[in-house]
Amino acid sequence: MKVYCLISVLVGMAWSVPAMGTSVQVQKSDNGFKLVVDGQDFMVKGINWDYYPLGTNYTYSLWEQSEAVIKSVLDKEMTLVKSMGVNTLRMYTGIPKKWIAYIHQNFGIYTMLNHPFGRYGVSLDGEWMANTEYDNPGVKELLLKKTAQLAKEYRDTPGLLLYLLGNENNYGLFWDDTEKKTTPKKDYDSALPARAMYKLFLLSDNKGKSIKEKSENELSVDEKSVIRARSIYELFNEAALAMKALDSQHPIAICNGDLMFIEIIKEECKDIDIFGTNMYRGVSFGDTFQRVREELNKPIIFTEFGADAYNAIEGLEDQESQAYYLAGNWKEIYANVAGIGGSGNSLGGFSYQFSDGWWKVGQTKNLAIHDNTATWNNGGYYRDDKGGVNNMNEEWFGICSKIRSNAQGEYDLLPRAAYFVLRLVHSFSPYDPAATLIELEKHFLKIDIPKAINESKGYSNSLKKMK
Repeated sequence: MKVYCLISVLVGMAWSVPAMGTSVQVQKSDNGFKLVVDGQDFMVKGINWDYYPLGTNYTYSLWEQSEAVIKSVLDKEMTLVKSMGVNTLRMYTGIPKKWIAYIHQNFGIYTMLNHPFGRYGVSLDGEWMANTEYDNPGVKELLLKKTAQLAKEYRDTPGLLLYLLGNENNYGLFWDDTEKKTTPKKDYDSALPARAMYKLFLLSDNKGKSIKEKSENELSVDEKSVIRARSIYELFNEAALAMKALDSQHPIAICNGDLMFIEIIKEECKDIDIFGTNMYRGVSFGDTFQRVREELNKPIIFTEFGADAYNAIEGLEDQESQAYYLAGNWKEIYANVAGIGGSGNSLGGFSYQFSDGWWKVGQTKNLAIHDNTATWNNGGYYRDDKGGVNNMNEEWFGICSKIRSNAQGEYDLLPRAAYFVLRLVHSFSPYDPAATLIELEKHFLKIDIPKAINESKGYSNSLKKMK
């Protein structure tokens, strides 16, 4: 899943934030890895959050609106977010530090600050480079400068949890169309092509040449992608080192697409604190936790995962399936935290996403229409898989649906069944001394999706009465 935005430059606001930043550390023990915030064990129970009024798209920025508008939006939406049991937001650069502090001070919610790291192109010497060349000296200098500035500016911000670099930058090596998605096979080995390509570094072709020995003209498209991938991960690590020199109190993660290029990540990203991944595999992550523990020896955080709330076969909203997939994902995330069992390297995750994105299909047209066009296929979501036919509905991933409230595109939020399921999911405390895999199983047995659907209907009826 991608956030297809032109990321705003950092917007300064006249506001003084006291130097009372949060101290966050990744700690490793015999039980595994933990995130420790101001001395307390902390599991990320997160959500991908943004705000786009109906009729707008990625060009809209909440942070450019009046302070009164920003406060009104945050107070309304963060109340719902907090009630769901969420403790962390994934947010892109562009949010002024003032509002990170505001969200934390008023709602107790932290922010993972995400720099896209050239994912959607860069402006270099006045020219737009749509497909970022990470081995370009000018690009390197630019990205290192911007991420260092980010650490310097935000390091003392109350409520800042960690930094995230990139957003599936590895997929950008293959796709020019921003609406394309990863399509894991049912055996969940979506990284297979990348693993095969990586081996080309070491294995010779039928002419006896390895990738390293070939000239530019001899390289295939896939081989060139492997070379470009290495330059991305080298630069990720260089940026992490520069940021740590400025801010030692906040860990740094990367956002990878699935496990693709994990072999290169192992070699080039030794100074990254957390392996972050956007992963859409259906109800199970498969052997992901084990592979990351064994191959990278790092903790993992799921920066995106989830399911859409639309059934491509029936042509109808499907709240039940969305809740089912999310519950299955979260159960595995809990089962792999340190001290409870599993691989012991799970730090939590960020469900995708808080509210529907009506602009995602087409991105510049039909912005005020909730489009039900499926734009990519994923066999892992078997409940509406039609055998290779597109079944994933980009505009329907919201935990909450949007209901138009006026002509200006302002909207009310209607929590879907997934909202009420996640509220129960997030109430489990994996670091409680009494927490075990047995207790986890008992907790998830309490999840009643039909009841959650009725709760969503009840919320809808209450909204109608208020009108």
